[in-house]
Amino acid sequence: MEPDTMRRLFAGELGPERDFFIYSRHFNPTVLNLGRQMAALEGTEAAYCTASGMSAIAAVLLQLVGAGGHVVASKCLYGGTHALLSRFLPRACGIRATFVDADDIHAVRAAVHEGDTKVIYVETMANPTLAVADVPRLAAIAREKGVKLVVDNTFTPMVVSPARLGADVVVHSVSKFISGGADIIAGAICGPASLVNSMMDLQQGALMLLGPTMNAKVAFEISERLPHLSLRMKEHSERAMEYAVRMKKMGLKVVYPGLPDHPHHSRLAALANPGYGFGGMLCLDMGTVERANRLMHHLQNTTQFGLMAVSLGYYETLMSCSGSSTSSEMTPQEQAEAGIAPGLIRMSVGYSGTLEQRWAQFERALALLHQHQHQHPDADVGSGGGSLF
Repeated sequence: MEPDTMRRLFAGELGPERDFFIYSRHFNPTVLNLGRQMAALEGTEAAYCTASGMSAIAAVLLQLVGAGGHVVASKCLYGGTHALLSRFLPRACGIRATFVDADDIHAVRAAVHEGDTKVIYVETMANPTLAVADVPRLAAIAREKGVKLVVDNTFTPMVVSPARLGADVVVHSVSKFISGGADIIAGAICGPASLVNSMMDLQQGALMLLGPTMNAKVAFEISERLPHLSLRMKEHSERAMEYAVRMKKMGLKVVYPGLPDHPHHSRLAALANPGYGFGGMLCLDMGTVERANRLMHHLQNTTQFGLMAVSLGYYETLMSCSGSSTSSEMTPQEQAEAGIAPGLIRMSVGYSGTLEQRWAQFERALALLHQHQHQHPDADVGSGGGSLF
């Protein structure tokens, strides 16, 4: 209303905390509203939303680490994050990363170079191996060493609350479970208000100056979906658990943290919020890429069990062979070190249709695979991995 208001806005004397907004790349009231919902979801002081999960990750790392800084990261990360840390950031601004087994606390501690390392970076549940990070112990190391623990919680919203377990920053690809519709690309950064404000700083902010802030129309749509996220996550988890139990009984090599034989079963049981199960992601190790692809072909094209796609968190089951898709940015050696087997199918378990109807579709596809193997016993010879039957 007053000419001097604009000067005061740009000088930082007035801002969104008093309902003054400069421009939607800076703060936008609709995006800020979603940010408050995300902060409430993750139990952080503040949050702000971005145009994609990768932009949230990249902006946080640029803001916290800076040129020439060092990151200690888990060996097993989403392929895009791995490429960002191992290739793009070193070339673009000299940020270096040391990849370690996040489960080896001594290795994590040894990799932190005091004064040089700025961030420890992990995924709550690793993509695609479903290893579960020991967030409280990693947070203790971060505090001891004076660095920030950044946790990607894309696979486990509602299931785990990393900030309540000691993480400094929680990032999300909102495109996945939180959106739930596989129709939106979005991200979120949840953490201290000081971080969010620094990222929106007019002179120094990675979000403000690089510009990957969220579109207000997208923010409105997502805020309408958050109220039923808890119901969706419970159903994803229940279906995944039931499938995992049945698959294991059939003799399949299934990876699911809800199964007692998963190496981190008791850890996730202790860290998880009660009532949300063990998440909606499971993996099937089919031994070879050929066998994995043949099963996925039947699951999609013959029995309509699910869809081949690299996203997750949809109401339909989505599946992909991780080594040749979402982890393809990693070299074969990097994949092997991360524990990503060539025939590993990552499955995001949906909840459409009845459980029994979907299970019957899975069984039919498996029977067709079994039949093919009997008719062509030498089909997969030489490509590694033994028969599952």
